Amino acid sequence: MTTPFKYAHAVDADWTRAAQACMTQLGAIPAGATLGFLYVSDAFVGELDAILAFFRSATGVPHWTGSVGVGVCATGAEYLEAPAMAVMLGEFEPADFSMLPVLRTPQDIEAQPSDAYFAIAHGDPANTRIQELIEGLSAHVTSGFVVGGLSSSRGETAQISDGVVSGGLSGVLFNERVKLATRLTQGISPLGPRHRITTANKNIIGSLDHRPALDVMKEEIGEVLARDLRRAAGYIFVGLPVRGSDTGDYLVRNILGVDPQNDLVAIGETVEPGDEMLFCRRDQQSAEDDLLRMLAAIGAQLNAPIRGGVYYSCLGRGQHMFGAPNRELGLIRDTLGDFPLVGFFANGEISHNRLYGYTGVLTLFG
Repeated sequence: MTTPFKYAHAVDADWTRAAQACMTQLGAIPAGATLGFLYVSDAFVGELDAILAFFRSATGVPHWTGSVGVGVCATGAEYLEAPAMAVMLGEFEPADFSMLPVLRTPQDIEAQPSDAYFAIAHGDPANTRIQELIEGLSAHVTSGFVVGGLSSSRGETAQISDGVVSGGLSGVLFNERVKLATRLTQGISPLGPRHRITTANKNIIGSLDHRPALDVMKEEIGEVLARDLRRAAGYIFVGLPVRGSDTGDYLVRNILGVDPQNDLVAIGETVEPGDEMLFCRRDQQSAEDDLLRMLAAIGAQLNAPIRGGVYYSCLGRGQHMFGAPNRELGLIRDTLGDFPLVGFFANGEISHNRLYGYTGVLTLFG
């Protein structure tokens, strides 16, 4: 029988105390542990080299991947804007994975192993080609799937790929002998039907279905929010349907502003006439319903006992979306069981070949 991975998590203003608490929780280190996942909150970004060196020495695990985030998470636990860390030791055959060094340009992808099946990647949000890198890596791995997230921080960001790195996309590649399953969840409710963009310039939408874009938006968000468009900004978003998705996925983007004189709507994505979009809202019930739908699907997809998992959630989710601390991670534990799980709250979530927002991406190892 396969054994679960080892994991630990701790919160403490002193990283050495948090790390020692994690080592106590880990207990005896399995001889077969070959890959460590390490996520630390941005309070520790300046000590990340020392933290990584500590865990590599204390565990003897040779390879490490991970990221800095404004929050980290673990089985049933969320630490948002708190000095915390989460660590998991995975047992993989050394021949079944390889570390992904920092990819800064699409040309860097060509040198990666040709038998790579699946990638877990952490990205630097300062790299302006990050979407291009995600697409290129997705095309390189045979499953087409990259999962992960962009580092989030109130200051510097950093990622881990056998050392502390930055500037691009890095992580770990798995071959197809590694049994895994991945799914994403989004917590939005459409307010109305899909619309076709009929005029647009970059990220500014002039008309939808040949009508002024702001008029359509006001109709759909309702009279109360239409009277106070600044207030609507926290509730109302734009959903851009993902072409070819069989699960109705959307790229959720912020509404950046409106121009009442010219009836224009500016959004956080470049669009073109002919693209489809819809207005949507984030709410707790939609988020919970969709998370439970995803958990039912991924449990059936893995078809094996869960050894461990990684979860990448948007920094706008967690208690902000689910109304209470630990609710999001608690639902995962209550639905799938008390298995080792670590991750972080990201500044953009990666699934398949795209960068999402307001999304949770779960990957399970069997």
